[in-house]
Amino acid sequence: MSILKPGKLPPQLLQRLLMSYTRGGPRVIVGPAVGEDAAIIDMGDRYLIAKSDPITFATDAIGYYAVVVNANDIATRGGRPKWFLATLLLPERTTSVALVESIFAQMAEACKSFGIALVGGHTEVTYGLDRPILSGHMLGEVDPRGLITTSGAQIGDVLLLTKGICVEGTAIIAREREQELRRSDVPERLIQRAKSFLFEPGISVVRDAHIAIGAGRVHAMHDPTEGGLAMAVHELATAAQVGIVIEANQIPILEEAALLCAAYGLDPLGTIASGALLIATPPEDALRIQQALQVENIGCAAIGRVVPPSEGVLLDDGSKLQPLPQFIRDEITKLFTE
Repeated sequence: MSILKPGKLPPQLLQRLLMSYTRGGPRVIVGPAVGEDAAIIDMGDRYLIAKSDPITFATDAIGYYAVVVNANDIATRGGRPKWFLATLLLPERTTSVALVESIFAQMAEACKSFGIALVGGHTEVTYGLDRPILSGHMLGEVDPRGLITTSGAQIGDVLLLTKGICVEGTAIIAREREQELRRSDVPERLIQRAKSFLFEPGISVVRDAHIAIGAGRVHAMHDPTEGGLAMAVHELATAAQVGIVIEANQIPILEEAALLCAAYGLDPLGTIASGALLIATPPEDALRIQQALQVENIGCAAIGRVVPPSEGVLLDDGSKLQPLPQFIRDEITKLFTE
């Protein structure tokens, strides 16, 4: 019996489990599927968007992370995040009242900044844990006419990417390995700048999504998280049953991300990437969306195109086409398991 390594489940296994054990219902518009960011439930004149996502890598600012990454997946559906629930599991030997209060304060501040209500959840000190784990559950709403799904990408679409990679991974490296980086003579300015990536350019894509929707036709959006940009592209292709060609030279890799990933031997393509947003849009709308984002100081690059599924999911390095790698195990796990 094979033992699974830390990280996402292999896509084929997840696909089989979802097909075998999940069932929809007459009011389930979008249920569980590889690549789909959140469930959609028909509530009459509105659709309810439901999302659950844990924070398992980061410990510093974990409350903020949990709210934002769950809000992101509401925004990728074209909706607005409204209500947040948190299941907070705390380590048995190191949990203090100050730690618990700090995490609650982080959640409250993040909820306030996005107009979200913290409405419930569960908190406990848990046997066997050596670090906090926070599983967030976000609910939001969307007008049925404004619903966007990952499966909506169409052949011929341009694939846009906001900000660059890998915002979240860079913040985690700097926050989890700050002293180690300092001892390695990494410039203090770079360390502090990387730590601030959590807020600037930020791991939220809520504004990115709303600006894009207001500027042009958006067929699909997807939020790269574990497994980085590479896995997000594969997930989008799976959900939409299309092929995708990514142009390697067009992928914006943030300077701090490149330096810190290199310091730990991480591939930026496969490093956790919240903060970037993938947008599939018709070619005639792509420039308008890019310009609208850039007016708001959000970078946006055209990094690829949606092609027939027979072409596969490919990386074009300018001289040859090769399969885009998959990172079932996020590169950031090397910081915690090696």
